[in-house]
Amino acid sequence: MNWSVYIILCTDGSLYTGVTTDMSRRYQQHTQGKGAKYFYGRKPKELVFLENGHSKRTACQREAAIKKLPKLKKLELIDLAKPLEFK
Repeated sequence: MNWSVYIILCTDGSLYTGVTTDMSRRYQQHTQGKGAKYFYGRKPKELVFLENGHSKRTACQREAAIKKLPKLKKLELIDLAKPLEFK
């Protein structure tokens, strides 16, 4: 199965990192406040990073690595991905 790692910019300026096999479904869950406790008190604003082509194992490893980064490094990662078109 094809897994993706993603980062969502929230309305409060925070960044949420996660993994999924269906980005559309997962983003919809987040906008409805479902699926992750993180979104109980905040709303997603925009999908700002999407990295496809992972197995479940590599997606979870990449997610963990991104979550360990300081916010500035995450913003640099997002900026490097800007030319990508998210679908």
